[in-house]
Formats: sequence, structure tokens, C-alpha cells
Amino acid sequence: MIKENMQKAINQQINAEMYSAYLYLSMSAYFESINLKGFANWMKAQAQEEMVHAMKFYDYINERGGRVLLTAIEAPPTQWDSSLAVFEYTYKHEQKVTGLINDLVNLAISEADHATTNFLQWFVAEQVEEEASADEVVQKLKLAGDRGGGLFMLDQELGQRVFTLPTATKQE
Repeated sequence: MIKENMQKAINQQINAEMYSAYLYLSMSAYFESINLKGFANWMKAQAQEEMVHAMKFYDYINERGGRVLLTAIEAPPTQWDSSLAVFEYTYKHEQKVTGLINDLVNLAISEADHATTNFLQWFVAEQVEEEASADEVVQKLKLAGDRGGGLFMLDQELGQRVFTLPTATKQE
């Protein structure tokens, strides 16, 4: 059985993951509106990934005999000054999510909740990947500039991203 304060914190994380999906879907819509379909594709795949994260937390609470309580999702921004601004925002957002995951780990450790500590290790590793992925695009945008051929090439590259369910999440 999951402890009440751990359940509350994970329910808050479900909301944060849903917000992340909503944020990235908003970013995808922004990129669609400025005809950067590859950037839009990357963000749409990112939104799908965040929904998987939310559902992993959702399933975990239920597996531990807890109760999922969903709350309102804050509206995300809808406008940015540039492609670089979007990805800098993404990188900062992922750093914030890393902090939230670390807070959950710290709570689980303080509660001697070994099952939750173990469960959260996947998210700790995932956040390293999430930050690196966003920062990679930031660095490429800084090199390429926000206009012209470099932006076009990066749009083509980001358009190749394909969302795939993590192995442990796939329905067998």
C-alpha cells in the first residue's frame, strides 16, 4: 500500500507530466503555424512521450493500491519569439521536471519506500536523456541560426523523429 503523502506527490507528478504533454502539443501547434513541420513533429512525439510518463505514474499508484486524483491542467504558453526560444524553454522545463523527479526520490527515500525509490529510477535516467535531447537542439539552433538553410536542415532532421513506446510500456 502506498503512503498517503507519496500518493499525493505522485498525483501532483501526474499533473506535471500531463502539463508537459500539453506544453509540447502547444509548441507543436506553434511550429505548425510557422510552417516548421519537422519541429512540430519532434514536439508532437515529445507530447506523446510525456503522456506515457503520466500513465506510468497513474498505473503505479493503482498497482500500489492507491487512488489517482486528477486535477486541472494549467494552460501552456502558445507563442514564442523564435525556434531557439522554444527549445531554450523546453530545456529549462526539462530541468524543472528533473527537480520534481528528484524531489519524489528524496521523499521516497525519507519514507523508506523502497518500491517507489526503485520505480523512480527509470524516471531519473529518463530525465538525463530528456535534458540532453533538448539541449542538443538548442546547441544546433545556436550554430545554425534561426533562419535559412541551417534551420531548414534541422527541420528536416527533427521531422525524422518517430515516437515509439518504451519496451516496458508496450502491450504484449
